[in-house]
Amino acid sequence: MQLFFVTKSTHCPYLWFLLKSATFFFLFQKSLSSSMDSTPPSSKRMKTRGIKRGEHLEGWFSGEVEKIEKYLHETSRKVVNNPKLIFFNWLKEKNLTEVRVILKEQLLKRFLKMSVNIYPVLVRVFYTNLQFVGNNLASHVKGVDMEITHEVWSAVTGLKYAGLRINKGNIGVVEEFNKIQLYRICLKNPQSKVRNFSVGGLKLNERLIAFIVTWMLKPRGSNHFMLTEEDLVFISCIMNKTKINWIHIIEEHMQKSMRLSDYHYTYAILISKFLHYFEVDLDEEYTEVVKSSHEVNSGSLS
Repeated sequence: MQLFFVTKSTHCPYLWFLLKSATFFFLFQKSLSSSMDSTPPSSKRMKTRGIKRGEHLEGWFSGEVEKIEKYLHETSRKVVNNPKLIFFNWLKEKNLTEVRVILKEQLLKRFLKMSVNIYPVLVRVFYTNLQFVGNNLASHVKGVDMEITHEVWSAVTGLKYAGLRINKGNIGVVEEFNKIQLYRICLKNPQSKVRNFSVGGLKLNERLIAFIVTWMLKPRGSNHFMLTEEDLVFISCIMNKTKINWIHIIEEHMQKSMRLSDYHYTYAILISKFLHYFEVDLDEEYTEVVKSSHEVNSGSLS
């Protein structure tokens, strides 16, 4: 379409006004149309596109109507926790040798440094189908049955089913544990008055271990800076080289994430590793890259 540009005329000001308005309207419409044609789908639309496709739901849940309903009305709405990882080379560079050694003694090295792109939608599918088969966690994703045996845990994470099985109801299994006494030992200034159990006043090693507990071993959605009695028990065991059954701890925490509405879905990297281990078809599934912002580093501890 050819455009005619006119200059303002003193003889016909009304005609000039009409032509100028029409030209502006045409250019605006063309610009808007071009913008709409070239704009890619928003990230939100891309993330939810698969959820709206019935064939995806059928594939994720192998046509189980009850599970699909649960996913649509409940589990698809739960938040997947941002994952964290820690590089042991960074611990070495920062002369955090003691922390490096005691984490290795807990057999946590491979688990803590695991890094893989995560599949948040399939993490929700995994939790939707999560159950116990005998003594093992099991789930079903895209037609693949996944029973997480002790052998699978060992192959994927290096963890062994051995050590103390600690939870909120049996803290007494840790002999001579006193939370106030333990917290004072961890403080930069042990003479400080204990008003609460905040991470802020802890020595560097103890603060790092506290964050590993609240971000990675028993992750929660918020309030990582206030320690519970259970957190302090884990810190005490790690610092004193008391072996903990981390498989039991993680399995119990995953069950709570599944059952309790106020819990986020945790261990996204671990579950994505399980998906790879069981060779679930991940082609065309929405994925998120684990970035440097997910790493525990000096900025995390400031």
